[in-house]
Amino acid sequence: MAYRILLVDDEVHILRASEFKFQRLGYEVLCAADGEEAWELIAHARPDLIVTDCQMPRLDGLGLAARLQENPATADIPILMLTAKGFELSAEELRLRYGIAALLPKPFSPREMTQLAETLLNEKASTVAN
Repeated sequence: MAYRILLVDDEVHILRASEFKFQRLGYEVLCAADGEEAWELIAHARPDLIVTDCQMPRLDGLGLAARLQENPATADIPILMLTAKGFELSAEELRLRYGIAALLPKPFSPREMTQLAETLLNEKASTVAN
């Protein structure tokens, strides 16, 4: 069974390039243009990992992460956040408050993104197995 990854970004070129890269690696990929659209998709098809931009219209990445953390059915989904801005919060605070497993600054290489995603999925699988 292939892992399901939800990609969330309002920049279409990043969304499509990431979708292509993950599909070539054998993942099932869902795409959303903002956090609201992502939240709707999650209700119908729970992803194994979410890769989301931070800054988006309607509902940004932190808002989406907060919703996921508040819901027991989604709180365990790992989140890889893509960001073009520095954070006032530390990586540890982001993990504790929002459940963000990793940050990846923009611009990033597709290889770096997919390797980090695979690491997060492997960590989740080993946690579930134990």
